[in-house]
Amino acid sequence: MGSGVLIPASAHARGVVHRVLPGESVQAAVDAAAPGDVVELAAGTYPGGVLIGTDRLTLRGPSSGEAVIVPAGASPSPSGRSASAPAPGVNEIAPPCSEGGYGVCVLGTPTRDLVGVRVASLTVTGFAKSGVMGRYTDGMTVTGVRSRGNGEHGIGQEFSVRGSFTGNVADDNAQSGLFVGDAPDARGTAVRGNHAEGNRIGVHVRRGRNIGITGNETTGNCAGMFVVGDETHPVTGDVEITGNTMVANNRYCPANARIAHIQGSGIVLTGAQHVRIAGNQILDNQGDSPMSGGVVMVPSFTGDGTSEQTLVGNTILRNASADVAERDPRGVGSNTYTSNVCGTTQPADLC
Repeated sequence: MGSGVLIPASAHARGVVHRVLPGESVQAAVDAAAPGDVVELAAGTYPGGVLIGTDRLTLRGPSSGEAVIVPAGASPSPSGRSASAPAPGVNEIAPPCSEGGYGVCVLGTPTRDLVGVRVASLTVTGFAKSGVMGRYTDGMTVTGVRSRGNGEHGIGQEFSVRGSFTGNVADDNAQSGLFVGDAPDARGTAVRGNHAEGNRIGVHVRRGRNIGITGNETTGNCAGMFVVGDETHPVTGDVEITGNTMVANNRYCPANARIAHIQGSGIVLTGAQHVRIAGNQILDNQGDSPMSGGVVMVPSFTGDGTSEQTLVGNTILRNASADVAERDPRGVGSNTYTSNVCGTTQPADLC
């Protein structure tokens, strides 16, 4: 069906708003849109996935009510995850988006970043892969989105720069709630004010640099946050983790071929250097994994050292097996601790 009524876009001087009603095609509206246009969904349920390849396009739901994108021809299971979703695998987006198992794909190419796409005020649920994922993007913004019960990541970007993820809810996704990966220089990508619950990892940085993670809440995940450096040079780092709350991330997630099981982790640093952790509340994360504890530094799977971190002004209490743990021998003694409140540390007297 068509893309609905077109009206001038007050927020985009050179664009139009493509209004889409339930029963109409979101993809047709996106395909008809020009740079600077808005595709606006009325409250209701829409089959996905949706593939965006136009610069400065906005895909948004209504300011009141709820627009929900679900897999075509499938109903979410009670948990939100598609009952037929395969086990999580390698995160590869292969157009068309719906056949790849993704909810909303924002795709540039290795030779040209897609610029200025915005996704807002939607629910994306039940997809076999990720709910909202950008690849080769510059300045992608995701705000006010709930990504629930998807088979990989809730919301994220790969090979991208200057992303902004603000005020979203990512819950019950099989891998990460919020994900930033494969960006040796993410150029100020920001993850701010999100809530992540019931995922394997709440906020996950993998092979990335120059990223800010600020004011997020993570609870009920297997781990609140991971900063992972695998097979990258320069080594993952220059990440700012400030003003977040990580409480009782005590779910159990089984081991895989790369790492041990995960449970009770506030922040895990592995193969990362020069991470600044400041002004966070890291409480009641408890488990029996080698990665369990408040702030834990462990050896990388690929052998890069985990070292030269800075912890300033954090409250890190009632975590087990330690509030702060330096478990990578190559990093012991290289980290800086100032004005933190914490109890048990490995080695002793880090706070």
